[in-house]
Amino acid sequence: MRVLPVGENALLVEVSSGDEAQALHAELLRRRAEGSLPAGEIVPAARTVLLDGLSEPAGLAAELAALELPPVPPRATETVEVPVRYDGPDLADVAAQWGVPAREVARIHADTEFRVEFCGFAPGFAYLTGLPSRYDVPRRPTPRTAVPAGSVALAGPYTGVYPRSSPGGWQLIGTTGLALWDHARVPAALLSPGTRVRFVPVTATATATATATATATATERATEPATATEPAG
Repeated sequence: MRVLPVGENALLVEVSSGDEAQALHAELLRRRAEGSLPAGEIVPAARTVLLDGLSEPAGLAAELAALELPPVPPRATETVEVPVRYDGPDLADVAAQWGVPAREVARIHADTEFRVEFCGFAPGFAYLTGLPSRYDVPRRPTPRTAVPAGSVALAGPYTGVYPRSSPGGWQLIGTTGLALWDHARVPAALLSPGTRVRFVPVTATATATATATATATATERATEPATATEPAG
């Protein structure tokens, strides 16, 4: 691990893989919960974990540098199902890059079990991994000025769902009506680091029913105590 100062009150810990970042994130949350780590914000990313709001970052940096990285935490047992219509404007382009028919893109994507590696970019936006590397696709050469909320998209090794309308350069392969970010929920983000995710193909007429079912599941989750894998929104 490499520990770097960030400003006056933060540290950035660099590790060598996404699994190590997840393991470090879980360990830091555990230590904060038991009181052996100062309170503050802990933000996981692809291969880093940021600790912000620290009163004595220099002393903590020395402690972190000597930390033995714990084993990668087990995958969450819960799987969140996301209903999706594979009707995105970039579906044909992705199919061409994969060398398969458009319907095969939908089958491959829906047959994959994904895992949330980290959250970022926008509140509720989760970076999901699971597709083999041969299905990596580049970002669009020219980003869109507005990507509709609920767009299911690919970029590099990641799948993501835009929680709200925003600019973006990912390849859009589908849409969902499921709310990924809801201020009325606790936690507000439906997907948090470590969560397993499945995309369930639906037709346009079935979308409302599937989304209502998934939203009801999300509401049930919201009544449970917040876990130690809440993303930093």
